[in-house]
Amino acid sequence: MSVGVEALFTSALGLQLPWVVEDVKLDTAKRRIDFEIGCQGVSLSCPACGAAAQPVHDRLRRSWRHLDFFQFEAWLHCDVPRVACGGCGKTTQMSVPWARPGSGFTAAFEALALTLCRDLPVRQAAALLRCGDKQLWRRIEHYVGQARALERLDGVSVVGIDETSLRRGQHYITVVHDLVAKRLLFATEGRSHQTVLDFVADLRAHGGDPAQVRHVCMDMSAAYALGVTKALPQAQISYDRFHVVAMAMEAMDQVRRQEMADDPTQVRQALGGRTPQALRQLMWGMRRNPATWSRKQIDTMHWLQRSGLKSARAWRLKMALREVYAQARTHNDPEQADQDLKAWLGWARRCRLEPFKKLASTLAERQDAVVRGMVDHRSNAFVEAMNGPLQQAKRAARSFRTSTNFIAIAYLRMAKLKHLPASPFALAQAQ
Repeated sequence: MSVGVEALFTSALGLQLPWVVEDVKLDTAKRRIDFEIGCQGVSLSCPACGAAAQPVHDRLRRSWRHLDFFQFEAWLHCDVPRVACGGCGKTTQMSVPWARPGSGFTAAFEALALTLCRDLPVRQAAALLRCGDKQLWRRIEHYVGQARALERLDGVSVVGIDETSLRRGQHYITVVHDLVAKRLLFATEGRSHQTVLDFVADLRAHGGDPAQVRHVCMDMSAAYALGVTKALPQAQISYDRFHVVAMAMEAMDQVRRQEMADDPTQVRQALGGRTPQALRQLMWGMRRNPATWSRKQIDTMHWLQRSGLKSARAWRLKMALREVYAQARTHNDPEQADQDLKAWLGWARRCRLEPFKKLASTLAERQDAVVRGMVDHRSNAFVEAMNGPLQQAKRAARSFRTSTNFIAIAYLRMAKLKHLPASPFALAQAQ
């Protein structure tokens, strides 16, 4: 191999003296290229204390996987010197500039792996890179932990708290998002009040002030409410309108299912002798916004509203609650929103539908926080939106072996970490 080619690859790999490419071997049959890197000089500075002109004690053989060279798998090999220092008395191995200590991949390869894992399932990224997914998980956890240690969380004032499932059964992850900056702040296993206390401790560790957190948006979890009361005394709680309306939807579904189970013939007669297919249209028509009804759903819902079914009352109650939220958003008047909600609660208590009576009792106990959520227009919609892609990636990759894996990929994708390695394929800045 000519000296010009070796010098070319030395420059391409970003090496500087005493590190140089001494040999390049291309094996087209194995689709592999190997770079032999040498460290010139018989005396080097001590890596431990910096003393100059210290003798080389011995050399240890090391190899690293690098970015592919065209279609070829690329590897770097080097006999890394260990320096025997007369100043500090230590024998220390030199650090190589292309990889972090202890890693079998170059820094550029790891940066590309992180870039791919932001958008692809980890197992799919591993297949593209021709390496094991366990190797990628270790690097995700290392760099995410390193980046989070450098993150500053000062200025956080509005947060959303929610839970997401880790796997089937009672296995949950609590996530806390900054609803202003739209980023994940904290994730931990469990969904008890202790998770909120852990978040506050993490917030302090990263320069945040719990006293600056003025607003917490969440579902009606008693455990989260207890944690906020203990650890964030300055914060006002508002219950997310998404969860409140979802509770009304569930109450409505309970009424419909029970009515169908008790007397399906009466339901069909009240709907004009509707077929089983039309009954399915009823289910979706009751759940969907009227503006999105199909023609069949419009027809079915017309019959429902003219009937005396319990399901019709349940649907009207659900729609009335949505209207309470719409009016609160329009008028932005806490007193009016409180009066409208009280009126709805009175109707729900008198409706003789047990699921709605229970819902009215639940909302009445938390009325101030529910009204606050109406008027402030704050929502956990961002948190809910982020749970979807994370669950999809989990199902696609089928490689979230532990809660640590799950939390690490959540931070990588949603925390907007500023101290991760930049992609090696980022566009060069114009000079």
